[in-house]
Amino acid sequence: MDSAISEVRTPLGASADNGLKIVVVGGFGVGKTTLVRSVSEIRPLNTEETMTQAGESVDDVTGVRGKTATTVAFDFGRITLDARNVLYLFGAPGQERFWFLWDRLFSGTLGAVVLLDTRRIDDSWYAIDRLEHHGTPFIVACNDFGGPVHSHAEIREALDLDPQVPLVDCDARSRRSGKQVLITLVEHLKNQYAGRAAPAALPRQELV
Repeated sequence: MDSAISEVRTPLGASADNGLKIVVVGGFGVGKTTLVRSVSEIRPLNTEETMTQAGESVDDVTGVRGKTATTVAFDFGRITLDARNVLYLFGAPGQERFWFLWDRLFSGTLGAVVLLDTRRIDDSWYAIDRLEHHGTPFIVACNDFGGPVHSHAEIREALDLDPQVPLVDCDARSRRSGKQVLITLVEHLKNQYAGRAAPAALPRQELV
């Protein structure tokens, strides 16, 4: 399995002039920080802080008892698509007390990945609701936590997911798997913006 630890990679080229913003959202502890870390070509910026007993009365830690740190602002990573196009990744915090940050993160966003833990499907409702409210195209990626196996049809029904929204499986720890999620999103965005002007030109979906 590919490691989620980012190695040293090629710095951003001087010719890059087109930044494409993608947001990774989802419930508390679904693996958003891990996904950004695994695919970023730079050492990701993150705002993880140690979880303390004081937060137990505020955050619902059901299903994430082993979690020791949490994002309190956002994660940031970068992927170079080609000589002129760069993908900027923002990972949103999952706790309800930080949801007020989401609307600001969605500003200028080309598309989003909703990361899902199939053990806690209901935790993704708010993310999908806000994205639909903003009219932001998105896909849903089921992160593998070794929980109960649900068919895609069952997950779609539980989320009341539009048939046009792609639903994929992934392992957020794997760079290869994370790249495939982003490729799926870029393909979805191309289909969404086909025949009308996109906020930014979408390049061929090649993630190196």
